[in-house]
Amino acid sequence: MTNRLADATSPYLLQHADNPVDWWPWCPEAFEEARRRNVPVLLSVGYAACHWCHVMAHESFEDAEVAAHLNERFVAVKVDREERPDVDAVYMEVTQAMTGHGGWPMTVFLTPDAKPFHAGTYYPPSPRPGMPSFRQLLEAVSSAWTTQGDEVLASASAVVEEISRRATPLPPSTVDSEALTGAVVSLLGEFDRRNGGFGGAPKFPPSMVVEFLLRHHERTGSVQALSMATVTADAMANGGMYDQLGGGFARYSVDASWVVPHFEKMLYDNALLLRFYTHLTRVTGSSRYERVVRDTVGFLLRELRTPEGGFAASLDADTEGVEGLTYVWSYEELGAAAEAFGVTEEPNFEDGKSTLRFVSEPGEDVRAALLARRAERPQPGRDDKVVAAWNGMTIAALAEAGAFFGEPAWIAAASEAASLLASAHLVEGRLLRTSRDGVAGPSAGVLEDYGCLADGLLALHQVTGSIRWLDLACGLLDTALARFAAPDTPGAYYDTADDAETLVRRPADSTDNASPSGASSLASALLTASLLAGADRSARYFDAASAAVTRAGLLAARAPRFAGHWLTVAEALVGGPLQVAVVGAGDDPRRASLWAAAVAHVPGGGVVVAGEPSSVPLLEDRPLVDEAPAAYVCRGYVCDRPVVTAEALVTSLSANTL
Repeated sequence: MTNRLADATSPYLLQHADNPVDWWPWCPEAFEEARRRNVPVLLSVGYAACHWCHVMAHESFEDAEVAAHLNERFVAVKVDREERPDVDAVYMEVTQAMTGHGGWPMTVFLTPDAKPFHAGTYYPPSPRPGMPSFRQLLEAVSSAWTTQGDEVLASASAVVEEISRRATPLPPSTVDSEALTGAVVSLLGEFDRRNGGFGGAPKFPPSMVVEFLLRHHERTGSVQALSMATVTADAMANGGMYDQLGGGFARYSVDASWVVPHFEKMLYDNALLLRFYTHLTRVTGSSRYERVVRDTVGFLLRELRTPEGGFAASLDADTEGVEGLTYVWSYEELGAAAEAFGVTEEPNFEDGKSTLRFVSEPGEDVRAALLARRAERPQPGRDDKVVAAWNGMTIAALAEAGAFFGEPAWIAAASEAASLLASAHLVEGRLLRTSRDGVAGPSAGVLEDYGCLADGLLALHQVTGSIRWLDLACGLLDTALARFAAPDTPGAYYDTADDAETLVRRPADSTDNASPSGASSLASALLTASLLAGADRSARYFDAASAAVTRAGLLAARAPRFAGHWLTVAEALVGGPLQVAVVGAGDDPRRASLWAAAVAHVPGGGVVVAGEPSSVPLLEDRPLVDEAPAAYVCRGYVCDRPVVTAEALVTSLSANTL
């Protein structure tokens, strides 16, 4: 027997299609059914790679007695948070307000008009100290609904009024050079000098914060900023959170020392970290960071690429119901390689097993042999839906890494992913959030989809010189400005479009968390596009990016750990984004030499485009010099004289980055 989730495109929903729970997807019909029966709605939100989501499913949603009770007294709605981030955002805010924390699985009880009145996360099958069992919770909520219905409805209305009251944009605040230096000082106060990263356990990769620190170092020469970035980069790359055999990063470390990961691998983490380690290699020249880049690209292309050319959302934390089963090793299994991977007879994980760390180079033959042995083990499940925003991040990372490391195959992979997004996700100028097997799902794109995909297409435009990607990116930005901007509040944006499904509150969260916020990703793409687009759009994009950063100024000042992407954009604004236009025939080695010098030396936030004169907007009115390829270097509205040698270009760029 299957329920209503059997026809879903989301792998997470399909995981629940055989539950005895009579699940509904999020849809108007589910709430109409709750009204007809006069029962509350149980909203359960999770995602395919979530360990505790699987645990609660096995313990409760697969239990026939629990399911019968649930079906009798509730309408049960299951949501994939990655497919419907708008629904997740609204009710996660409620959960955090009610309980002081949040997470997945998220368990929220709603009235038939979708107003929340009780919220939590995981509930066990048997009561624990301070935590009722899931069955007890269902009975308590059902009883309250039956005997105290008016109070429940009043409470739900009050909750909605409170979260709506909080939903006001921050007042504008300038983010200038002084503010950026202040952010670095604040981050120093939270920096874990011993282990790298910020705060304590659990420790998530601060991808956007270290990118900001790297940009700040490039602009100012700050030793402290670079030190925080490199110490953190080393700790992550040498710890168990990084896959020492196959490449790629797990979602977070359960400890403060990056030793034991939560084993799920998310596309967005790996895209953001790939981009950061590429930039860090450019700044430091480190072969270790280059190795991380190459192995992470290998992981993406080998394990997350879909047959259609996109990239899957994640790999599961569990294998056959056991967390980390695929990845951990015993001391005896490793033999002579144990020392190189920091494994001793005292295990650091469960069941006598350990995670692998980088202590010394084991040798390619050893690494390959262990990876081959690991491939014979059961493998984690893959959520193979393609998420527009996360693929946008991956396109940008692959394009930039491919250009810097001279790997055209990486750029080709980015182009294939972009082509899939353009054909399957973009319908009459509007984005759809997800696809699977090349077929788009029903969920509308949110702001991060527009911003991140536009950012990826702009990176692809730079490394290929193709006008197609610039035109598509500008179309996405124009739609975002028209559909997501908050009326009468310059620089503020909602996460959903003005014609999207109406929820109890229109979500608008500018905080950078595990991935960039929709608004900061849009600001980043707008700033980049202002340097690449024609004169008809350039000023409008620049003004919009500046206004957005100003609107996030107080967030950046008060909580820089949660404004990392905003701070990277602000660094580019303060520094005056650098433009390098390289003109010349595509088969001319002199143009290739200029291009390589530019890619190797342009700091974060700058743009580089090469092509025939006037083939794209950045190359207009920039002719050859004495019939030779030339490079034009501009910052803001000030341009240097064109140069015709790589040496002269490096000198010009060095002068512009002081």
